[in-house]
Formats: sequence, C-alpha cells, structure tokens
Amino acid sequence: MIEIRIHGRGGQGNVVAAYLLATAAFEVGRHVQAFPNFGAERRGAPVTAFVRIADRPIRRRCQVLHPAYLIVQDDNLLQLPDISAGLQSGGAILVNSTRDETRLGEQLGCTVVALPATRLAIDILGRPVPNTALLSAFLALTGLLPQTALINALAGRFHGDVLERNTRLIEQAAARVNAGAWQEEPLVTRA
Repeated sequence: MIEIRIHGRGGQGNVVAAYLLATAAFEVGRHVQAFPNFGAERRGAPVTAFVRIADRPIRRRCQVLHPAYLIVQDDNLLQLPDISAGLQSGGAILVNSTRDETRLGEQLGCTVVALPATRLAIDILGRPVPNTALLSAFLALTGLLPQTALINALAGRFHGDVLERNTRLIEQAAARVNAGAWQEEPLVTRA
C-alpha cells in the first residue's frame, strides 16, 4: 500500500486532487481510499487530504500518519513545522513552487521536486488551480499509474475544451519532471 498526503489551501482543488488520484487508481484495478481533513471551510484555509493505493483491500481506517509521499500545493505551507511530520525515511515531497528544489530539500531533509504548477495552470487553464499539474508530475515521478488513468479520471468530471486543456496540462507537467525518479524503491506500508 502506498500512502500519500496532500497539503494545500481551500480553493486549490486539494480534495479534488485526492479523489482524482483515487479514481485513476481505481480505474486501473487498484484498491483505494481518499478522504479530506479540514477545519473551517473557507477559501485559503489549510486543507489536508489523504490517499491510499493498494493491490489488495485496505483495512486501515485512519488519517495517513506516515506517508511515502507528500504533495504540497502551496509552498508557503512548507513553513509549517509539522508539514513533513511522519514522512517515511526515503520519502519525497512534490511541491508547487518556483523555488530551488535542492535548497528546499536541504531545509526539509528529504528529496524535493518543485514544479511551477500554478503558473502552468494559469497558462493552460486560465485558472490558478495546481492540482492536475501536480498529480501528473507525481505519476510521472513515481510511475505508480499511467498518465492515461489520470486523463480518464478527469474525463469523468470534465468534457470538451476543459478536458482538452487539462490533458495538455498533464502532458506539459509530466514533461517537466524526471520521469521515474521516484520509481526505484516505492515506500510501501502494510494495508
């Protein structure tokens, strides 16, 4: 089982990202869980979402406390002292940022990949919603699921021009990261 924690702010599509990733995994025959955790429901408030992906039924019913990967949709959240709490040794963080990923990795003590997801989303979608770009980059880095699974998950929500632009965003985001860089030794947790 692979556990992923997604951090963002209300309005960035954090919860949708978790559901899209779970839907993509389900579509290719995997067992999944996806659920959010948030306090006051307001735009801009910190939101955390959790995803579990496994080859067999998942029996665990709690928040993801020891994720293999973090996806951070707002790099300002990296300043929170507990943002990387519980990240497994050897785990990695994908962050929506234009900052230097080497420097971020040194500060956080783990592997970090930075992707200017908001900028890509504005350029292609016309909206500052980084979730699709980050999911695409995550799938490219891990090889966990094919990009077509993400496109199919999006096709369940969007049609026409919106789906076409999201597909273009997926392609561009995947091309900006080192495909397979996190694929060598996936961090697996017992279901």
